[in-house]
Amino acid sequence: MLKEIQAKAEKDMRKAIEATLKGFNGVRTGRASLTLLDGLMIEAYGSAVPLNQVATLAIPELRLITVQPWDPSLLTAIERAFLKSDLGVSPSNDGKVIRIAIPPLTEERRKELVKVVRKIAEEGRVAIRNVRREANESLKRQEREKEASEDEVKHGTDMIQELTNRLIHEVDGLVVKKEKEIMEF
Repeated sequence: MLKEIQAKAEKDMRKAIEATLKGFNGVRTGRASLTLLDGLMIEAYGSAVPLNQVATLAIPELRLITVQPWDPSLLTAIERAFLKSDLGVSPSNDGKVIRIAIPPLTEERRKELVKVVRKIAEEGRVAIRNVRREANESLKRQEREKEASEDEVKHGTDMIQELTNRLIHEVDGLVVKKEKEIMEF
């Protein structure tokens, strides 16, 4: 039972790291990335549809994204979605393809983005610590119900703390890498 609690804690902590990485991918770095467009929804065919389901997306240059809709009648809807979004980009339309130039980031904007990344990382750390707390509570419940000895619970909490420290250190490394990527350009 103790191994099951530890395995579940590790699985849940890994999910928190994945969510943190997903949050990092949504932060613009001055370099073109298709992950910036992940949450962009287009009004098409009477409902909201993800952009990647109505168009071909490509990165032909370092700071350029091209969007080629499969149905040319969606060009204006796609353009409107970009203008409404908080991406801070302005699309240019040539009648067949929409080009989105990713402007270089100012120093001030880079510092703001670093703060955003740190906030996302802290949310990830908190999620990991919450998983640790839940796992430790499960271990203590095992002890109260006489399903585990005091020594087993102590060993289990030590193992979970070790796992927590290791994964928080992993998040810290991801933050440093993302900050470097933001400040690089």
